[in-house]
Amino acid sequence: MARPVTTNPATAREIIVEIVRNMREGLEPLQYSTLAPAIYHVYLHPDDMERLRGILPRIVDEARRALDAELDTLNKASLTERLKLARRAEPKITAPDGGWQIRLIENTDDDVQAGDIVIHSELALPVKPDFGAGSMTKRIATRRMSGATSTSQSYDKSAAAASPAAPASPAPAPAASVPVEAADGALAVIEYEDQGGRKTYRMTKDEIVVGRGGRDYWTDLKLETLPDVSREHLRLRRDPATGQFFLKDLSRLGTTVNGERVPSSMAFGDGEKQDRNVEVPLPPEARIGLADVVFLDFRSASHG
Repeated sequence: MARPVTTNPATAREIIVEIVRNMREGLEPLQYSTLAPAIYHVYLHPDDMERLRGILPRIVDEARRALDAELDTLNKASLTERLKLARRAEPKITAPDGGWQIRLIENTDDDVQAGDIVIHSELALPVKPDFGAGSMTKRIATRRMSGATSTSQSYDKSAAAASPAAPASPAPAPAASVPVEAADGALAVIEYEDQGGRKTYRMTKDEIVVGRGGRDYWTDLKLETLPDVSREHLRLRRDPATGQFFLKDLSRLGTTVNGERVPSSMAFGDGEKQDRNVEVPLPPEARIGLADVVFLDFRSASHG
């Protein structure tokens, strides 16, 4: 069901209010303190970004002040607590050691409307005392879409600590490099890490779409990551006759190959976009960056 159309732009004050709401939604109580998210990615409609561009630094500054003020309010003891007639319900909230990190970004999703505010924040949780448990990052997403608000949370586990099992066996002698295709029929292998962890994708057809995906957006390689990465971010194509791979950038925030920005195939303007069918050859081995958020390590089958 389509969302109702809104003509109300996002005001600077509403953006600050939503950042503060995201912080409250993401609080994580520990035994002796409560942690607050430190990093905030705020996604706004392009029209709202353009209208507010001249005061974006001021919005970030006042958002930091609002977060500090909210912490003071939440930490203020009640009268009964000050008179020691009641125990504090939750431990005191502490501000992030490195301060509040806030970034305002243009929302590249096609179905976003003026006035929509999407915030993704991160809170790094301390390493658990259980041996080998590793640390965790709590991610909080708050959305104000057409006036309706929602919140979701997830936890991403980092690499676990090494196990104290028996000493590791000596590493085997390196085997001769075998083309990927000879091993499992794949044309190429793509290794990457997103919010779901470290993953490997085997490309078994001549063309794939890479991106965040979503309703009405088909992706072969679907990434769990920030909206900086477009729903359809890029296409990889293999020429069956030559085995050469080509990359087409479909995004707004760009794609890099081995650190170099590739030309975009898309022309954006007047609320419309046009595919100019611009491709670049892809080396047999390449590190592909999507909006400098997710990086894909690509290796073709023909590269021994």
